[in-house]
Amino acid sequence: MELKGKAHVFGDDINTDYIISGKYKFKTLDMDELGKHVMEDLDPDFSSKVEPGDFLVAGMNFGCGSSREQAPRALLASGIQIVLARSFARIFFRNAINCGLVVMECDTEGIETGDEMTADLTTGEIKNLTHAFTRQAQPLPDVMIRILQEGGLVEYIKKYGTFQEI
Repeated sequence: MELKGKAHVFGDDINTDYIISGKYKFKTLDMDELGKHVMEDLDPDFSSKVEPGDFLVAGMNFGCGSSREQAPRALLASGIQIVLARSFARIFFRNAINCGLVVMECDTEGIETGDEMTADLTTGEIKNLTHAFTRQAQPLPDVMIRILQEGGLVEYIKKYGTFQEI
């Protein structure tokens, strides 16, 4: 499974309130509405820059903060299909997979906003097509790839009726 998109780069310690501010996530459950406000405290024009399939790229400790699922779901609603970061808060990582948002840990140094990127979930190969370099991420386990292909854990369980490897 290979993804392709444009990079949007942020730094370290991007918490879930930066991803989607509490002033929105407690007022609505409409993910399309929340998607319009993703990352706006850090970049007020972010939602107008994102195209479906884009990559969000960050440093250390991405997704720290609350354990609510609105953050990965709002990212998906904004058009982001994958987050690449040096490290993730574990609860965010698990919530992201459960919600159908691809997350991969890798060295993100040298990636700039606007770079064209590809990510191969099976091999873990991350390519920056703009600057012609490759990074290696830990490939995702087959069961996680299947969960992501189904759109998240709920859709996976609906289809297969269990959380066992098939």
